Amino acid sequence: MRTMGSRSAPEVGSKAAVAATRTRDGDGIPSTALLLVVVLTVVWGVSFPAMKVVLTEMPVFTFRSLCLLVGAAGVAAVALASGNRLALPRRLWRPLVACAVFNISIWHVASGYGLQVLPGGRAAILAYTMPFWAVIFGALVAGERITGFKVVGLSLGLAGLALLIGPDFAAVAAAPLGVVAILAAAASWGLGTVLLKRVAWETPVPVIVMWQFLVGSLPIVAGALLVDDWDGRMNAVAWLSFGFVLIGPMILCHILWFSIVRLLPASVAAISTLAIPAVGVMSSAVWLGERVGWAEAGALALVCSGLFVVLVLPAMRSSRIPPAA
Repeated sequence: MRTMGSRSAPEVGSKAAVAATRTRDGDGIPSTALLLVVVLTVVWGVSFPAMKVVLTEMPVFTFRSLCLLVGAAGVAAVALASGNRLALPRRLWRPLVACAVFNISIWHVASGYGLQVLPGGRAAILAYTMPFWAVIFGALVAGERITGFKVVGLSLGLAGLALLIGPDFAAVAAAPLGVVAILAAAASWGLGTVLLKRVAWETPVPVIVMWQFLVGSLPIVAGALLVDDWDGRMNAVAWLSFGFVLIGPMILCHILWFSIVRLLPASVAAISTLAIPAVGVMSSAVWLGERVGWAEAGALALVCSGLFVVLVLPAMRSSRIPPAA
């Protein structure tokens, strides 16, 4: 099967993005991808305390259903405003359903449940063990090389996550089902990222995101109708948090994430998310009053070092290697 990077439709007004889809292991990282990673890291990191606030007022299936349905409408509006058609070629439906199950259905339900029973910042940490799973699945499913840069960068990042969760290990261990749910979500997202990369979509990113939202939401909406009982009332802070989640993480970040996966190898794209938990912990401290100390500072240093190894060092190395004659 062709990879997404082998041939992809150009994004509207972005010739650089098209050229960058040819990035392979060992190549330099496109500056476009680095910019997208920075924006994604900040917005998705801040989303964890925001979601924690909403989930104190709204059941998880209802929350995820509304996020996906409103998000699909928002992404569809972006696609139409960019002059794109919403139709999906028939050959893409089977891979889209598979990607939607892992990227949307399992991820949103499992992470939503884990976020309900675990501290917001610590739930973010467990969720972003995703790069570990993506590297493993990338090697097993897509044949991506596990390079020395990836091993070192991933090890530094996971060490940072371990340092973050250490002081609250007892609190996390007290909710074992929450831990299992979050880790299942992380593994599902990692596999979904690899599957997404394997397909030559030849379709604009907002259209792919919209259909994944709609298909992935089907079992979640069914769960909301069967299980949840919500009267539609929330306090003002929860409504504002919900609005941020819809606009930032659901619409903006999903478009950014699918664009990053197009620009980078799946395992590199996954490792690029390792800074998100650090932002999640810091923003949870400001928003929810969760504790921040030396462990958080050390973890941030480890994670940033890991990102430097994976995202920056390969580019520095490739710039020193003369082109083949």
